[in-house]
Amino acid sequence: MNSPELETKRLKREVLVRLIKAFLSDNFAENTRLIPYEMRPKYSEVPFRCCVYKERGILRARTLAGLGFSIEEDDEKTLLSDYAQQALKRPHPDSHPLTVVESACHSCPAARVYVTDLCQNCVARPCMNTCRFGAISHINGKSVIDPEKCKKCGMCMSACPYGAIIKTVVPCESACPVGAIEKDERGFARIDSEKCISCGKCVSACPFGAVHAKSQVIDILKNIKEGKEVIALVAPAVFGHLSCKPEQVKDALLKVGYTDVYEVAQGADITATTEAKDFQERLENGAPFMTTSCCAGYNELVKKHLPEIKPYVSDAHTPLYYTAEIVRKEHPNAVTVFISPCFAKRREVLDNPNVNYLMNVEELGATLIALGIEIDSCAEKEFAYQSSKEAREFALTGGVAKSVQAAWKGKPDAVKPVIINGLDKASIRDLKMYAKNGSCPAGNLIEIMCCQGGCIAGNACSNPLKEAFKKVSDYGNKGQSLAQRKEISK
Repeated sequence: MNSPELETKRLKREVLVRLIKAFLSDNFAENTRLIPYEMRPKYSEVPFRCCVYKERGILRARTLAGLGFSIEEDDEKTLLSDYAQQALKRPHPDSHPLTVVESACHSCPAARVYVTDLCQNCVARPCMNTCRFGAISHINGKSVIDPEKCKKCGMCMSACPYGAIIKTVVPCESACPVGAIEKDERGFARIDSEKCISCGKCVSACPFGAVHAKSQVIDILKNIKEGKEVIALVAPAVFGHLSCKPEQVKDALLKVGYTDVYEVAQGADITATTEAKDFQERLENGAPFMTTSCCAGYNELVKKHLPEIKPYVSDAHTPLYYTAEIVRKEHPNAVTVFISPCFAKRREVLDNPNVNYLMNVEELGATLIALGIEIDSCAEKEFAYQSSKEAREFALTGGVAKSVQAAWKGKPDAVKPVIINGLDKASIRDLKMYAKNGSCPAGNLIEIMCCQGGCIAGNACSNPLKEAFKKVSDYGNKGQSLAQRKEISK
């Protein structure tokens, strides 16, 4: 049986495939309007909701997100066909990348810690003695937690020898490392764009698939259909999630209609050498530590929630930044599309004038299905620039730190990496402490990846982490190391 996450991904993909096919048809507007009805015909079996009408309503909302619009702003009177026509006239993507399907939101009960019937009325009262907030009392032979006093720290849960105390969570709220998603006055999830770092963790966490990315796939295909020069910039993390060799991806994208394809690892080589130089200069000037700067989610975290650590962040730009800069110089009038499994990169793309759109792995897969392109049958075509092993492995946790070490020109033992494998509330507290104290006891080069496992675990991924890791690692091993390049350059 499929997991809830896989099932919600399947639904989103089916909507995207139908939407792309509608775009390629002779009547985009009308065929878009019909998507919910074709997916749930009258008297059809209803697999998830109470009735076919609610299923259609949710599918309509998913189609709206696929068109790139905010579901929260939908008046429900405007037809999908009208939205389809608006999408074709839209000059640029929406400013915030995430939206919530209210009709799909389960309106989960608030998170709380409570005592179950497993409580044994023990004499030691470990739960009461452990609680520092006086939230636990003993009533009628059972421990009871006062929700007004409880801080949800979980100490009582650890102290109970019977496991009688449990904590319920709201999946999306629990997954968000910065508290950007919470219930509105009616109990439905709402995203605070001022707090959101666009990490997409809430998208994966919601078992009802209520949180959506606003797709830019129609904007991209419109530019291709109009015959414009459209160039794809592919992140190496993508190769971990496609059923083909990395060298076949270029041919597949050319068949989609892209004019040319660049590998973003080309920019990663520049990021690695720039960060190594920056790190060396900082150490020479007495800096206690430096953090990497290639993760878009982390960069948003610094900007919105952690300004105190900004002086310790590398001045190097991301691999996408440098690759887009190269493409813009070589193709000044091109429309550029970054292809990645990362939601946070949508924010970076919106802020970078050299990148126009983002297509994630889910959208790429849907595009290939809609166009009937069998990617594992595509020809193998090398990228014009042959990136290094380290650049290709930026997508793996620890890969950025290794690339800085490989590009490092000082004493080898001067680099002491610290790996933060996934941003959460605990790791953010650690970063705040490093900034406050002006030191990192564990080392001096802090690599920060928003997603646990690295970019290959981005929230638009399709393959299991282990499989994606192997595919990207194998691809990296085909490249020449930065150390070898340094020897050749001598």
